[in-house]
Amino acid sequence: MDALNNRRKFANVEGHMASDAPRHRILIVDDEPSICTLLIEGLSPEGFECRAVGGADEAIRALEMERFDALVCDLRLPGVSGLSVLETARAKYPWMSTLIATGVDNVRVGVEAMKLGADDYLVKPFQLEAVVTAIERAIRKKRLEWDIENYREHLEEMVEERTEQLRAAIERDEATYDETMQTLGAAMDLRHAEIEAHARRVTLYCREIAKAMSYSPDQIKQLLRGAYLHDIGKIAVPDAILMKPDKLTPDEVAVMQTHARRGCELVCHMPFLKLAAEIVLTHHERFDGTGYPQGLKGDDIPLGARIVAVAEAFDVMACNQPYKSARAVEDALAEIRRCSGTQFDPKVVTAFLNWVQIHGDPREPK
Repeated sequence: MDALNNRRKFANVEGHMASDAPRHRILIVDDEPSICTLLIEGLSPEGFECRAVGGADEAIRALEMERFDALVCDLRLPGVSGLSVLETARAKYPWMSTLIATGVDNVRVGVEAMKLGADDYLVKPFQLEAVVTAIERAIRKKRLEWDIENYREHLEEMVEERTEQLRAAIERDEATYDETMQTLGAAMDLRHAEIEAHARRVTLYCREIAKAMSYSPDQIKQLLRGAYLHDIGKIAVPDAILMKPDKLTPDEVAVMQTHARRGCELVCHMPFLKLAAEIVLTHHERFDGTGYPQGLKGDDIPLGARIVAVAEAFDVMACNQPYKSARAVEDALAEIRRCSGTQFDPKVVTAFLNWVQIHGDPREPK
């Protein structure tokens, strides 16, 4: 509730500033009057409205009385570290960008301040052009964070609303299957179009693998539901992780891996998706037992999930992704063959490779 109130306050401030105030309002906290004068004289011509105070107590009072877009705070203040001012400001005014000013010999502290949540640090003696650039960059970053947070909040509300609608429909009649799948597909597409496109391709591969493994029509139907929804939990993964082009950190990997359980939690309450939910939960288990989230091994992994694992791996490797380019089909098939018996069920790998040998590139419509 506090976060929501903060967002509303921030929106009101934005509207007010856009109509009758300079572009951005800056609070400067430094006990050296010459530094304050330098920054005010340098920033004002760039369209900033600046206010300067000389200590922590004055800064806190100013923040309580007025709204600012950014706080530029000296590291060394009388009787207190500027980091404590930043910590208080971040807790009470999360919409505001925060920057720490340090001397050359304290750059390490500036970096530590960013690790604690500061948006940037400035090095004395100041280069005014660099200061302007850093402040504008920090404000843009903070605005983008709030835009993303608002988008995510509205998305979660929409997904929750649609989920409730779906559950009510399922209780009335399982014949609403098509509507349910379309709505869940729309939720994925709304979160990111590539998630839904990837789901459709994986579903097509799984259908052909299932046919090669002599699945019955009803088994195929259940499998395809799970295949299409296998990544539904990614609607809860932040874009910064989901779309990151670089290698994920261990903490980011842990967040990414929650999508299996989150997806299962989303669909498991729908009776006709019970088997699909098992696939959603277990499609990242590995045949040798080193997968997640349960560390299942071999035949303990539902066969549908073992099929989805092969189909998804091929699609991730052989089709362009937002964070990487596609590999050659031959390379993708060779990697799947290499991982048979470790990551993948050898029976599923054989069925998939035999189908590819007969029909050619799986990505081409048949």
